[in-house]
Amino acid sequence: MSSHPYDALMPDVVLDALASVGLYGDGRLMALSSYENRVYQIHLEAAPGAAVGDTVVAKFYRPGRWSDAQILEEHAFAAELMAAEIPVVGALSLNGSTLHHFEGFSFSVSPKRGGRRPELDDASVLEWIGRFLARIHTVGNKQPFSHRPALDLQTFGYASRDVLAAGDYLPLDMSSRWHKAFEEAMLVAQNVFESVGDIHTLRLHGDCHPGNILWTPEGVEGAGPHFVDLDDARSGPAVQDLWMLLSGDRAQCTRQLGALVDGYEEFREFDRRELALIEPLRTLRLVHYSAWLAQRWKDPIFPVNFPWFGTSDYWKGQVDMLEEQTEAMQEAPLVA
Repeated sequence: MSSHPYDALMPDVVLDALASVGLYGDGRLMALSSYENRVYQIHLEAAPGAAVGDTVVAKFYRPGRWSDAQILEEHAFAAELMAAEIPVVGALSLNGSTLHHFEGFSFSVSPKRGGRRPELDDASVLEWIGRFLARIHTVGNKQPFSHRPALDLQTFGYASRDVLAAGDYLPLDMSSRWHKAFEEAMLVAQNVFESVGDIHTLRLHGDCHPGNILWTPEGVEGAGPHFVDLDDARSGPAVQDLWMLLSGDRAQCTRQLGALVDGYEEFREFDRRELALIEPLRTLRLVHYSAWLAQRWKDPIFPVNFPWFGTSDYWKGQVDMLEEQTEAMQEAPLVA
């Protein structure tokens, strides 16, 4: 039976890794929900005279996914945002660095931050989030990424197709149907991008869905949103950080988008041409998700949690969604 690098990441290795940077756990360790990386909440020993110790979150990066330079670029971006007093939870600098290595693993340590998912049906919450997204983008626009890739048709679309084709993940009865649906969807997506024209790109959060925003209600210290997990930070159009916060039917999405943009434009102008890119970006994420599952399939946690991946029913559903997206991309975009 083949092994995966994470098989070696036992609790004692996690605690020894923290000890290597001067943090000593008191034995309480809890794995947090994360498929891409391995993330642990760890209680530290109390300092002399203190009743309890601090609690930190340690992230062990998936081997082979990002280079050290790419991870450090994410950390530097988070540090820029925090320096601008934007509520982002970034990695702690320990022994002069935010990135550390132990027994073949790269890891970082962040402070624990509590919170709940934001209530995205509340216009005031969306406006609040929109204001901070504008501030994130203002910082993100100051300089480009040097090492992190862009989000575009090639990286999320055609590269994902190539991963799926090379790994023989598509069953024979669905392969030609999926490829046909993919090519049709990508042709329409490319036409939309070309019709919109030259769109400015900048450094983004990149994966700004509700699960990556921790909300603290008003009346409590630190009220409002806190943005976590910049692991997917990339360059791209500003709308990428807005569209994943939309849900429901067209009327609901229009109301939500209006509130987000209202808040956003208190700090930064939003190019409404980018609204036409929402459905193409959704299509790219759909394709990229399948490739992501394929690339992670040797990690034992994936077959357990995604047993339906690779079945004919799964790919039939993907074909149906691509066909729906092809139609959606040809409809009039949302307005705000």
